[in-house]
Amino acid sequence: MAPIPARTMPGVLELLPLDQVAFQSMLDTIRRNFERFGFLPVETPAIEYSSVLLTKEGGETERQVYFVQSTGALAAHREGEVPELALRFDLTVPLARYVAEHERELAFPFRRYQMQRVYRGERAQRGRFREFYQCDIDVIGKDRLSVRHDAEIPAVIHDVFRDLDIGPFTIQLNNRKLMRGFLETLGLADPARQAAVLREVDKLDKRGAEAVRATLSSGDVGLSAEGAARLLDFVAFRSTSLDEALAKLDSFGGGNAALEEGRAELREVLTLVKAFGVPESRFALNLSIARGLDYYTGTVYETTLDEHPGIGSICSGGRYENLAGNYTKSHLPGVGISIGVTRLYWQLREAGLLKGARGTVQALVAHMDEADFPRYLDLARELREAGINTEVVIEAGKLARQFKYADRLGIRHVLVLGGEEIARDTVAVKDLRAGTQQSVARSAIAEHLRAVSDTWDGLQH
Repeated sequence: MAPIPARTMPGVLELLPLDQVAFQSMLDTIRRNFERFGFLPVETPAIEYSSVLLTKEGGETERQVYFVQSTGALAAHREGEVPELALRFDLTVPLARYVAEHERELAFPFRRYQMQRVYRGERAQRGRFREFYQCDIDVIGKDRLSVRHDAEIPAVIHDVFRDLDIGPFTIQLNNRKLMRGFLETLGLADPARQAAVLREVDKLDKRGAEAVRATLSSGDVGLSAEGAARLLDFVAFRSTSLDEALAKLDSFGGGNAALEEGRAELREVLTLVKAFGVPESRFALNLSIARGLDYYTGTVYETTLDEHPGIGSICSGGRYENLAGNYTKSHLPGVGISIGVTRLYWQLREAGLLKGARGTVQALVAHMDEADFPRYLDLARELREAGINTEVVIEAGKLARQFKYADRLGIRHVLVLGGEEIARDTVAVKDLRAGTQQSVARSAIAEHLRAVSDTWDGLQH
């Protein structure tokens, strides 16, 4: 029988060990910052009821759901029926279900972070994934949620990307109420038509102004040529300082209720973002940010790398008022963001912004003589108890091969305990990164490795 080809399906990211270390380091950095701001971890099942998942509106997600069936259920499935179960396509809808289901057991405002895989039936192409990690934070209120929470979210984003150290970035903010209020001044009051306009505006950076102008003036949207021109002029604004952003908001003059409410919220959010400690160079008012999903109702965010705009948004989200309304009569407004970390990692690697990762093993104990094997095990045990990740070469072999093995795995230090070292009660420490070797007292080996490994991390920059 011929062997089955070993292959993965398109649209998944499967990494070699050192690349996985780099990816895991990104996850650890994100998790650490989420927790620093007081967010608590939550996990939800990968499989949800289809009736739960398919309540979300907007975008292409409904046509990208992977349904799940056991063999028995598949045999009993009736043609034309939607399968009972499906894989989650994001973490926001499962969160809404989770909060509605556990509402009486949670403390509000409920602050959670979630870092799990999601699944979408994307068309197979480079950089588009069918299985990928999302890293989300959300704050959910009971009955009401202060707009001050909207200002805290950029502070979390700032600390995450500062610590990831992948280059200068800008957190761009806008408000859907402001956008909807402006559309009303153009005579566009129908919510469905407003949603269509906002989805087009959200594509401005991808499609360009002229393509968006053509769509806005088409029969499907129905803005006049003058209205489309006024809208494109409105959304062209990008602030370069807080004062400039606030001055722009003040320049709108008297407007309708939605515009005034959106303007007031944006003023407060932008002012508090600075108070939260985010440098002015790292956030901006961008009136073209709309977010294509219709459930966003207020503040919206997108984060981009200043020197690599082609990568697109690396973190996005916003305020929503009634996402849990499909599952409960309670009013549970929320605000949050999501980092698609799988796509982000892939894009950073493709752009050459990530360098080689170091292994998680900090020391390798070489195998010199079978008779001394218990000594090697004892040395490794001592180092592990001292907090140093240590591997032992289990079977004897040429020392050169052991050095090569350590180098391929990114292990910096190889510890040699030969007859001469045993007689002197020392350990020979080979530093593969520096290309040096030195003799260290056996009793001081753990302290020595801690001293030279204090800059170790999982990801080089």
